[in-house]
Amino acid sequence: MNKIKRALISVTDKKGIVAFAGELKSLNVEILSSGGTAAQLRSHGIDITEVSDYTGFPEMMDGRLKTLHPKIHGGLLALRDNDAHMKAATEHHIAMIDMIVINLYRFEETVAKENASLEEAIENIDIGGPAMLRAAAKNYRYVTVVTDPGDYPIILKEMKDTGGSIPGSTNYILARKAFQLTARYDAAISNYLGHINPDGSSKTFPDTFTIQFDKAQDLRYGENPHQRAAFYREQGPTPSAISGAHQLQGKELSYNNIMDSDAAWQMVTDFELPATVIIKHANPCGAATSEDDIAAAYRRAMETDPLSAFGGIVAMNRPVGRKAAEELAGTFLEVIIAPGFDEEAKAVLSGKKNIRLLEIPSSSGARPSGYDFRRVVGGLLVQDRDIDEFDIRKARIVTKRTPSAEEYQALDFAWRIVKHVKSNAIVIASKDQLVGVGAGQMSRVDSVRIAAMKAIIPTKGCVLASDAFFPFRDGIDMAAEAGVTSVIQPGGSIRDEEVIKAADEHGMAMVFTGIRHFKH
Repeated sequence: MNKIKRALISVTDKKGIVAFAGELKSLNVEILSSGGTAAQLRSHGIDITEVSDYTGFPEMMDGRLKTLHPKIHGGLLALRDNDAHMKAATEHHIAMIDMIVINLYRFEETVAKENASLEEAIENIDIGGPAMLRAAAKNYRYVTVVTDPGDYPIILKEMKDTGGSIPGSTNYILARKAFQLTARYDAAISNYLGHINPDGSSKTFPDTFTIQFDKAQDLRYGENPHQRAAFYREQGPTPSAISGAHQLQGKELSYNNIMDSDAAWQMVTDFELPATVIIKHANPCGAATSEDDIAAAYRRAMETDPLSAFGGIVAMNRPVGRKAAEELAGTFLEVIIAPGFDEEAKAVLSGKKNIRLLEIPSSSGARPSGYDFRRVVGGLLVQDRDIDEFDIRKARIVTKRTPSAEEYQALDFAWRIVKHVKSNAIVIASKDQLVGVGAGQMSRVDSVRIAAMKAIIPTKGCVLASDAFFPFRDGIDMAAEAGVTSVIQPGGSIRDEEVIKAADEHGMAMVFTGIRHFKH
């Protein structure tokens, strides 16, 4: 075990540091410190030795040079069981440092600020901190490296239980944590600087891209039982997303549960009215809104395709009460996602022990931005997330007939759904209810055919949304046969005039958004 006799403390996050240092002193640990940490500890009556007094070398260059000294790094790197190392330490008056308590300058917080300058970012690149962390972590057999205030209680308990020592297994875990921290820190710096050209202009994507995720859980298997899998969470503030969900009951989530739950939550949060979405294999098989309540939205979503909804994933954008819970309990479902479940709802659904209940607090304001990733063999595709809002009234009317007010409402509903459907995607809908879906087909006309064929609710008087342009008029002709009265699509085909002519012949209204929503 590593006996703690001397510790160096230098922290940016000072949460709990005074109490921790006080406990170390009570265990007869000598404390070295510098800068603001030293001042804070002294102000609370904790006796410390300034790093500059210990090294005999003054802090200088606005604090850039203070811990980069052989008496610091020698005390961290020396192998205590190596005679040559210990002889050198004695000759050069290097004392052993048995613990460091360090967290780093707030680089990530600095560059996250609006209008943060390059100069400000550079000044918040920590040099001495990572150097000491790496030195101590490399020599974890003899040095305890502490980076997280959340670990203070564990460390103190072990020291008290062992008379001032830390077990080797704990040192190893802490060292691993330190290297994970420095890796993330360096990645943040690299990613930030990679966005900036020498002339100060910015680039959308950096030259190299590094990101770190924390493992949330091992999964029973991947998409199929012969594949191994795990779920990792992105670091940073928890967004209103599946990664921030709290599971209230049910079996462990599977790989496919997580994929489908993510698709369901992304879709349902696109609606402002009380909304319910039912997902099967990443595509919607039911969706509806209601001005009354979430239970009504669920009933109407189930009407779209109750057969496919069996064993599906349900997402609601309002808290679930008893009324909605009783509706939900009537169908076999894999996962139910909502911003909350009241006690009566939990009591009703507790009878369905295998249903996973996921609580995801709704976020106010903008939806989480950032990048979408898609792994390919030997590479990574990176793109912005498809979260841009579109005002349906700004779509260009290209037919002789203008959509009615109710058609505009239905077009808006359909357009919000179609961007979440696997392309080639076609959605048939009313103003508040999904009627038919054609997903993932190789030809757009087949997607139209499937959307109409799958529809249980009458399609007459409905609208149709297409995630990309119609390459031929056949899709419009087929939509007219199904009774569709209005169409929303991006436009941009070389045969747009032919497609518009077909719509006019059928008395349809058609609008072009100029925005495509492919989802592969």
